[in-house]
Amino acid sequence: MELQTNVTGLQGTLQVPGDKSISHRAIMFGSLAEGITTVSDILRGEDVLATMKAFRSLGVPIEDDGECVRIHGVGFDGLQPPQEALDLGNSGTSIRLLSGVLAGQDFTIEMYGDDSLAKRPMDRVTIPLRQMGVDISGRTKRDLPPLKLKGSKSLKPVHYQLPVASAQVKSALIFAALQADGESLIIEKALTRNHTEQMLQQFGGRISVEGKEIRLSGRQKLTAQDLTVPGDISSAAFWLAAGLLVADSQIVLKNVGINETRTGILEVIEAMGGQLHISEVDAEAQSATLTVKTSELSGTEIAGDLIPRLIDELPIIALLATQAQGKTVIRDAQELKVKETDRIAVVASALNAMGANITPTDDGMIIEGRTPLHGGRVDTFGDHRIGMMAAIAALLAREGTVRLERAEAINTSYPTFFADLKGLING
Repeated sequence: MELQTNVTGLQGTLQVPGDKSISHRAIMFGSLAEGITTVSDILRGEDVLATMKAFRSLGVPIEDDGECVRIHGVGFDGLQPPQEALDLGNSGTSIRLLSGVLAGQDFTIEMYGDDSLAKRPMDRVTIPLRQMGVDISGRTKRDLPPLKLKGSKSLKPVHYQLPVASAQVKSALIFAALQADGESLIIEKALTRNHTEQMLQQFGGRISVEGKEIRLSGRQKLTAQDLTVPGDISSAAFWLAAGLLVADSQIVLKNVGINETRTGILEVIEAMGGQLHISEVDAEAQSATLTVKTSELSGTEIAGDLIPRLIDELPIIALLATQAQGKTVIRDAQELKVKETDRIAVVASALNAMGANITPTDDGMIIEGRTPLHGGRVDTFGDHRIGMMAAIAALLAREGTVRLERAEAINTSYPTFFADLKGLING
């Protein structure tokens, strides 16, 4: 598709779709609880719908009237063998977390996905699950999907130090540990998003978190809850960038999740000198209204423990850096290589094709700004965040056309993205 270029004056107020990470987990915990869980403002993107379909296949009644999702929980003991292999599309969250959920089931199951998911290593999950007594395997030494899994009703507790900073691996092990006999200890490499820990407590579960150490006992019962999902800061990030970069713009984003394990991008915007105002903070819901205005930005360094708190926002942060004065360095972001694409290579290639000056490194990028952008051709390679990054970059192109290949990938997390963009352009 051809993207809108050479735009000024983005104006408007948006409520971005529900948080993808929280939406996945709401379906999972609702299915594993006893009673009826209701979920409002859930994300209806392709990834979350894949999780919903999977749990229906596992025997969980789930109703969706378009306003509210009602999940009739069956508990860990109520899951049923599916009639066929579970197709999880593009969703790494689904396949990794489901591996933990299914670790305590004594039936055999196969899980697979699209071409992109088939290239993502699952050994980071399979290795600790095998230690707990799960029979699980994939293709090659890295256990690429499809995954074949047979769980155990006598799971051993795990004492495991994560070799990577990954909320997905941590969450898979938490779901498995809830079904084990005894206490498990999970030690993070770096603090990552903590939605699983928080939601477990919300559903009546018991978990102890001290720094990077997580302890929990198995054989717990969960109780159904009523949930409202805040807006996804990872989706809001694209509009934050658009408001900062497009001339004469002001964008207001309502009900955006501001869980402290996810707000790294707000700290980067502040470090770069962006005009960002946070208001209407709801401490209990961990949400707020974010307002941005066109700003002059300066380069910065992004590294260390900040990386897990903005890992999904790094593509759009790279675009910010192309329009900032001076050099921006991103380090310690090796995790980008095993996302939906190798995001280090794909981000650099896409933005360089439009006139940016980005040098990819083994663990990040060096970005020289400020560089004017022009037309070009960008392929998402099936990665939703690359597609949205390209759409915001195109707004800044003064010359030429920008063509986006495989734009449908954006439906993974933001089905109404282009409608919302049109609204901001029309003011």
